[in-house]
Amino acid sequence: MATESNQPTVPQVTMTLSAIAATAATPRPSGETLAEQSTRIILGINRQLADPSLATRGTWVLSWLGMSPGNANLAYLARNTDGSNSFAVVIRGTVGNVTDLMEDLDVGTVVPLNLPGMQSPVSVAKGAMKAFTEVAVMNTAGVTLAQALTTALGQAPPNPTVYVTGHSLGGCIATMVAPYLQTLTWPGGKPNFELHTFAAPTAGGADFAAYVESLEWQANERHYNINDMVPQAWNNLEATKQWYPSPGPAPDFDVNAVVSTLIGLPGPHVYAQPGKDDPLNDSYQPVDLNVVKRSLEDFMGQVAFQHANSTYLGLLGAPDVPSGPLVSIVTPVGKPGAPVEVVGSGFSQGVVVDFGTLPAVRQYVLRDDVMIAWAPEGIGVVDIRVTGNLGTSPAVPRGQFSYGGPAPVLVTGISPDSGRAGTQVQVNGIYFTQDAQVYFGDNLAELLEYGTEQLLVRAPAPTLGVSKPSTVDVTVVANGYSSPASPADEFSYPEWHES
Repeated sequence: MATESNQPTVPQVTMTLSAIAATAATPRPSGETLAEQSTRIILGINRQLADPSLATRGTWVLSWLGMSPGNANLAYLARNTDGSNSFAVVIRGTVGNVTDLMEDLDVGTVVPLNLPGMQSPVSVAKGAMKAFTEVAVMNTAGVTLAQALTTALGQAPPNPTVYVTGHSLGGCIATMVAPYLQTLTWPGGKPNFELHTFAAPTAGGADFAAYVESLEWQANERHYNINDMVPQAWNNLEATKQWYPSPGPAPDFDVNAVVSTLIGLPGPHVYAQPGKDDPLNDSYQPVDLNVVKRSLEDFMGQVAFQHANSTYLGLLGAPDVPSGPLVSIVTPVGKPGAPVEVVGSGFSQGVVVDFGTLPAVRQYVLRDDVMIAWAPEGIGVVDIRVTGNLGTSPAVPRGQFSYGGPAPVLVTGISPDSGRAGTQVQVNGIYFTQDAQVYFGDNLAELLEYGTEQLLVRAPAPTLGVSKPSTVDVTVVANGYSSPASPADEFSYPEWHES
C-alpha cells in the first residue's frame, strides 16, 4: 500500500478496519435473532467502509462476514478497490470489560496447536484455541473465511497482499488465524501476508511465539499503547501494579488485589508475545483526566480508556470511527403510552428504542440529537437505549425511566472533591428530597442545606483500616433510590492511604 505523505499508513488502515469490526457488537436489548443482528452489522460496516473521511478512504468493500454462535467472535473479509491488490482479514473478539476479556482466555489451561506443516505442536491458551476454532469454522451460507478468501484471491491479479488484523482479543486470535492461513494452498501462489495486531494479549508460550515468527511475513508487527494493561498479558502484568504516574490513578488495595488475581491466572504456564514490538508512545499520554483518583473504579476506567479503539486510532494519528447512538438524558417519569423525550446523538432515521427489554410503541426522530419514543407497557425503573446500524447505546444514569415515578436520583458532581473530615461539600444532582441522606462511602454525612438539585453537607470521618479506600463514592439516598456510583461523585481523603 502506498505510504506517501498524503496516504494513510498500513497501521492506520488496519487499526481502522479493526475498530470497524466492533460495529453493532451488542445485541438489541429487546432481542433480535443472530441473522437480524448480522444484517445490522453488515449495514453498519458497509456504511463505515464507504466513509472517505476515515483512514480507509472509502475504498474498501466488504466481501464476507461470519459470526460464531451467540456472536462471541466475528470476522470479516474486505477488499481494497484502490488498485493496490490488497485484502484484509479482520477479527473481532468478545466485547466486554478488560478483566472479563482476560478471564475468557482461560490461560490457566494450555492445549496443543498443530497446524499442517508444523514439525511439532506448540502450546496455546485453551480460551484462545476455542476462539480461533470458532473463527476458522464459522460460515455464512456455507462459506468459511478460508473459502471466501480463496474465491477473492482467485479473482485478483498476481502477487496480492493480505492483511490479518484485530484489536484486543481480535488481535490475539489474529496471531493464530494468520499462521493457519499460511498453511493453505492459494490460487496463483501464496499471497504476501502481513500480521498487524493492536492491544493484543498473547495467545501462547515461547514455542508458539517462535513458530509465528519463523513464518514468512511481509510484516509481522505488534502495535500497543504502553499504558494499556491488556497487551501486558501475560508476561508483564506485574509492571501494571506501578501504574499510573501523576496525575494517576495510583493503585489502591483493591487494584493490587485485582491485578494479583490476573497475574495468577496462567498458573505454571509462561506466555510470550509474537511479532515485532511497535510501542505507539513513550510516556503517560494520552490520559483520561476524568478517572485519575485513587480507586479501583478510576483505575479500571483509565485502563478501559487506554485500551479503547479511539485511543489507539488517536495514537496512530488516524480519524476515529463513528460511534453508535448515545443517550444523554430522557424524560425521567411517565406512564405506558406516554411520549418520552430522548436526548443524545446518532439518532439517524431507522434507529429503534427499547425501554428495558421491551421495544417502544413507536419512535419519531426530530433531529440527530432528539427523538420522541412512546413508552410500552411496563413497571418499575428501566434503561432507555437506542439501537442503530452502528450499535446500541450504553445504559447511562440519566437515561433511566421510571413508570409512575418517583424520578431516579443522580449525583452529577461534588465540590470540593477532596478534604478532611468536617469539610463542607456541595453535592450537585437531580431529584433530591428534603429527607435525603448523603453517605461518604459507608459513613453518613451531616446535611446542612437542602435543594432539589443541590445539597450542602459536612464530610464525615472516613473508615480507616486495611483495604478501606481513601477515595469513596458520595451516595445520595432519596425517593427510595440510591444514586449510582460514578467518577463524578468521588471524594478523596488525602491525609491517609490504606496499607
